[in-house]
Formats: sequence, structure tokens, C-alpha cells
Amino acid sequence: MNLKKSVCFIVLITLISFVHLVSAQSQWRGPNRDGIYRETNLLKSWPAEGPKMLWSYEGLGIGQGSVAISIDRVFVTGIPDTLNSEGYLFAFDIKGKFLWKKNYGKDWITIFPGARSTPTVVDDLIYIESGNGKVYCMKTLNGETVWSIDFFKELQADSVQFGYAESLLIDGDHLYCTPGGKSNNMVALDRFTGKKIWSSPGYGEAATYSSPILINHNGNRLLVNLTATSIIGLNAETGEMYWRIHQFQDNKIHANTPVYFDGKLLISSASRKDSSGLVMLQLSQDGKKANIVWRNREFTNLMGGIILKDSYVYGGAYLQPKWFCIDVKTGLTKYIAKELGGGPVIYADGLFYCYSEKDGEFALVEGTPEQFRIISKFKVPLGADQHWAHPVIANKKLYIRHNNALMVYDIHN
Repeated sequence: MNLKKSVCFIVLITLISFVHLVSAQSQWRGPNRDGIYRETNLLKSWPAEGPKMLWSYEGLGIGQGSVAISIDRVFVTGIPDTLNSEGYLFAFDIKGKFLWKKNYGKDWITIFPGARSTPTVVDDLIYIESGNGKVYCMKTLNGETVWSIDFFKELQADSVQFGYAESLLIDGDHLYCTPGGKSNNMVALDRFTGKKIWSSPGYGEAATYSSPILINHNGNRLLVNLTATSIIGLNAETGEMYWRIHQFQDNKIHANTPVYFDGKLLISSASRKDSSGLVMLQLSQDGKKANIVWRNREFTNLMGGIILKDSYVYGGAYLQPKWFCIDVKTGLTKYIAKELGGGPVIYADGLFYCYSEKDGEFALVEGTPEQFRIISKFKVPLGADQHWAHPVIANKKLYIRHNNALMVYDIHN
């Protein structure tokens, strides 16, 4: 084989490996944890009854976690029987055929019961955090548990009022999670063994319901997450806490994931107190300091997520028919649209996918600095109780989980 052919062969193998790696990973709120999915050539409007439903499944039990999708499988957690409180990981093929369900242990059945965490898939392993504070590494082939760790027994965690809801973050061989408490506030584990790599006391507070992000800021790798009354930034390699910003919510509920862009961070909580609402932070050049640039206390988004698009922030208010557009430069509200109930939001192919948590309406929306225009909407037909699970888009399909039910729609144009 000549040199030119050898180089081409190596490049081809590298590309194939890269595609496999990307395709085999699934995590909370998309590839960058920011609610933006990279799918293209999607429908620009839907029929009155919604896009075509390809398949559905009723029988997951209670749960608010989103689906996780590997190359050929769909995973989701639920508690089918609250009397015994056992959590199960369900597996389907991508056409909807039920493959198996695997008991992973006790899950959350007290205040607002249900499996909470969205699984994280990397290659042939899947990672789950239960509402009771246990982390499980399982095989995607059959759900066999590889290892597990208990936040309370092994990491001296403090209790969390509404159950753990963090979706685990994985980078390379590291798994990052937030047990909370004074000694092991955030930890890095070896994702293959569950052994502790480092532990950080952080600010010593109880955990909350946020999922962390890992950012590369001018060559410095930082973890950013929220605990009971804090936004914290840590050195991702050592766990050293660099900075802390006070952030308040009445019930210590911080359920939104931070969004990073251009050396800045956006964090949203739902309280009108002086240290809540939507806040933008500016990081120092080395990431070891953070300063508040502005706060918008009018925006009370508890857990629906936000989308940053073209220098504007879009998101819904908690349990209110309000969708905000906020200028990221000033923090000022551009407008509030009231045609749809607030709730989870994601974005793909130029349009917003908005899910009303109060009445279950699902809308396809054009959002610009000038208007919030509902193109199409339909009522989610299956499931019961809270509409809290964030939708997912993968392989030109829209996945909607409504507690006991999973619905999968064809949104290919």
C-alpha cells in the first residue's frame, strides 16, 4: 500500500471511529447539555393532531427522566409499582420493540414520586443516579450492574428534600456527580470501577437537582453546578473550588443546568428574591473568579431549561402561560408571550419545541427577538400527572415521556 493510500485508510478509520463514538453517547439535554440538538431536515409544521406517532409504550411507571438513546436502543427509567419502590431500566430497540427491563434498586416514592435522572450512555455502558442517591453503572446489552455507589453510606451525603435528580456527567474515564454535604460535595469517579478519583468539599451544602456541566475556558477545564444556595465553579482535574455565587430559591430547588458561552454563564432559578431569577456571570481569564454581570428577577424558570440563541435567551415561566425572550447583553426582557403554558424547551433545525408542563400542550415555535409564534401544537395523548420530562430529538424522531408513557414521533421533513 503506497503512502497516499495508507494516509487515506487511516483517515477513514479515524472518521468511522469518531462517528461511532458520537453516535454511541446520549446525555441530558443533548450533546452540549444546552437543549440544542443538531438534527436537520425536520418538519416545519405539524398536522392538528401532531406529527405521526411511530410507536408508544405505556407501563414505565412513574418517572420524570428523559430517554437516552444509543445507536440501536432507547433507554428510560421508571417505578412501575410504588408499593415496593423498585426502579427499573427499560430498553427498547429504535423501532419500539420492548427488549427488557432490569431492576436497579429502590428509587424515590415520597414527595413527588418517580425516577428522576436521565441516563447517560457511553459506548456499551449506561449510568443512572436514583432519587435515593445511588449511582449505577450497567451494561447496555442486558442491564447487568457493573458497579454502584451509595451517596449516604459511602460519601456522607446530606439528604435532599425531593430526591436526587442529577443526570450524571461523563468525560473520558471520569464520572462527575454531586452527593452534596460537607466532605464529598462533588466527586469524580472512575467510570469503569466507581472508585473515587477526587473529592471536593465545595461549599459544604446539600445537593440540589441540577446537572453539572464541564467547560473548557481558555484552556482551563471547569465544572459548574449548583448546590442548595450556591453556584460553584471547580477545577475539573482536582476538585479545587475556585468560586461561589449566592443563588436563592425558596425550597432550595435549582433544577436548571447552567449554560456556558464566550466566557460567560447563564443560570436560572425560580424565585423573586434579590439573588435569584436568571443571572449571567462573567468568568475571569483563568476561570478562577466569577462576577455577576446582571440579574433578571422577572424570569422565574424552575426546571424547564433555557435556550441561548443569537444573543437572546428563551424559556418559559414555571406553571405560568409566559414565554420570555431576554437580551443577553443587557439582561432586560424583550417580551413575554402568553399563548402557551411554560415548561421544558429544546431547540433543533431553527425552531423551538415547547412543552407546557401544566396542560400537556406540545408546540413547534418560531422564536425571534420580535415574536414568539406558535406554528403548530397538539395535546400529548398518553400518560398522566406532571409533564416534567424534557423531550429528546434523535435520528429525526421526537421522544416525549409523560410519566407512565413514552411516545415517539416522526419529525423528518
